[in-house]
Amino acid sequence: MKKVLLKILFIFFPIILFAQNNYYDVVVVGGTPGGIMSAIAASREGKKVVVLERSAHIGGLPANGLGATDIATRGATTGLFREFVNYVLDYYIEKYGKDSEQVKVCSDGYHFEPHVAALVFEKMLEPERKNITVLTMRQFDSETKNVVMDGAEIQCVRIYNRDTKKWEQYSGKVFIDATYEGDLGAAAGVPYSIGREGKDEYNEIGAGRLYKLWLGPELEGTTNEGDGNIQAYNYRLCLTNDPSNRILPEKPKRYNRKEYLSLVEDVYTGTFAGVEMLSVTPEMQVANRRHIENGGTTQIPGDPWGIAKITNMVDLPNGKTDANNQHLALISTDLPEENWQWRDRFAQRLKEYTLGLLWFAQNDEALPKAFRDNVREWGLAKDEYIDNGNFPRQVYVREGRRLHGEHFFTANDAYPVAKGKRPPLYSNSITASHYALDSHAVHKREKGKIALDGFFNYQASVYTVPFGVILPKKVNNLLIPVPASATHVGFSTLRMEPCWMALGQAAGIAAALAIEQNKSVKELDIEDIQAELLKEKTTLMYFKDITVDSPDFEMVQYMGLRGYITDWVADLDRPMDRDTAKSWSTMSGITIEKFEGKSRRDILQAVYDLIR
Repeated sequence: MKKVLLKILFIFFPIILFAQNNYYDVVVVGGTPGGIMSAIAASREGKKVVVLERSAHIGGLPANGLGATDIATRGATTGLFREFVNYVLDYYIEKYGKDSEQVKVCSDGYHFEPHVAALVFEKMLEPERKNITVLTMRQFDSETKNVVMDGAEIQCVRIYNRDTKKWEQYSGKVFIDATYEGDLGAAAGVPYSIGREGKDEYNEIGAGRLYKLWLGPELEGTTNEGDGNIQAYNYRLCLTNDPSNRILPEKPKRYNRKEYLSLVEDVYTGTFAGVEMLSVTPEMQVANRRHIENGGTTQIPGDPWGIAKITNMVDLPNGKTDANNQHLALISTDLPEENWQWRDRFAQRLKEYTLGLLWFAQNDEALPKAFRDNVREWGLAKDEYIDNGNFPRQVYVREGRRLHGEHFFTANDAYPVAKGKRPPLYSNSITASHYALDSHAVHKREKGKIALDGFFNYQASVYTVPFGVILPKKVNNLLIPVPASATHVGFSTLRMEPCWMALGQAAGIAAALAIEQNKSVKELDIEDIQAELLKEKTTLMYFKDITVDSPDFEMVQYMGLRGYITDWVADLDRPMDRDTAKSWSTMSGITIEKFEGKSRRDILQAVYDLIR
């Protein structure tokens, strides 16, 4: 009898949960930009959405110091990301005037202060408040007990309210993992990767164990063998040299001077991780030391000096900077040695390490006075993060779990198939994107090495991202726009916020369509998703001569993804030629004969109207 009762309770357990929890069409775990765009996209399709964010603030890294947008080709990624950029530009124009210095420095909306990013996200959410509920201080612990499954579908997630100290439950029809760490997917049973694949697995450039100078050759020690290491985390600081808005960092309570001492010798000898080091001789380094000891600055070609030695800064409006890790440094604001499952303890450790490095560079007398004076010109912006000691609230998690999906994005998906050509063109593209293959180091400095393991940057071309990248294996009502399906090297380009926003938008639309059509997200017709994305001015395939504002935009996108136009330019005004007519006839099954005096636009539009 007891066994029967237990079976009955087990069968009805999900129903009991639903009666006690909150029900939404779409449940988004993670208030990152990718999560926010997922919610907005689903809301615009009329769906009720909840966004569950662990911290007290939404916005992810753009609201926490990443103010210099990582995108190599402006116009490659559009849609909601373009709306975000336009809102940023409008903010600075309205507040300071169109001819102001702030508008100039904001670089058409691609560079912004942290608090402006936060304001823009709130402004974008405002028209959708009737459909979107944003709940902060809601923590999802990545454990199977916090996900109720019914076969291959998530029914409910269990969330810890950090304010009330109580557990809550949220159920929905479709779930979206928008966490930087891939927490929800892992707990739901989606397989995932952590670490680096070897070159023998996918024949990728930069794969596995790698020692490489910045923009230089691979060095001794490179094996290209896979391992469990991932690229380092840091904080994207908001620094300023404006004395009226500058706070110099204080010495952390748990300060460890030994962690930073190697910087002293690097400064005097001009040692850094750039390709120029191949031409630096011991005699040059001895001369550099003497010059610095006599009050000068470095004379080693390419060697950063002062604040630039420890952080790479990009100007933001109002005299601020986005201060990232310095890729030329052998000691920097990166801290890679801890396990990725850092959470609060690691975040505090990284904060103390970062502030300690700044304090050391500004105050330790083992460093030359000219160097210290340069670094002391910079401090934390006191009008940012005023509730957090003017320090970013969130760690820059460049890479966590990479969940396995229907398509595994590799470096080869971002590399041209031939010189001057595109990378592989995916007809099921949900966005175009462009950034270099870019990974930070996986280890701190190693004795005898002049480069850091895992630090690479390889130029890519504008590529297409297939829908399968956000479609996870094993779970049928989950989408994964942030912890996307990719190798370590492939993920190193997907991991940029513009791409994550675009993938989030696609996830929100896919979720809404799955609900409307009563289908699994894996059963959706990609043309339906693409049609909605194009309505929202999302670039699925980049053309140099076609913008989202072109009257031919949707037609060119549709035909381009089907192979009618594969060059970088659509060249619609060019007269139609015989070879192209023959090619398009073969592809479409439509005989194209009378094309004299017609442009490529005329014929392409006619074919589009017939096959669409």
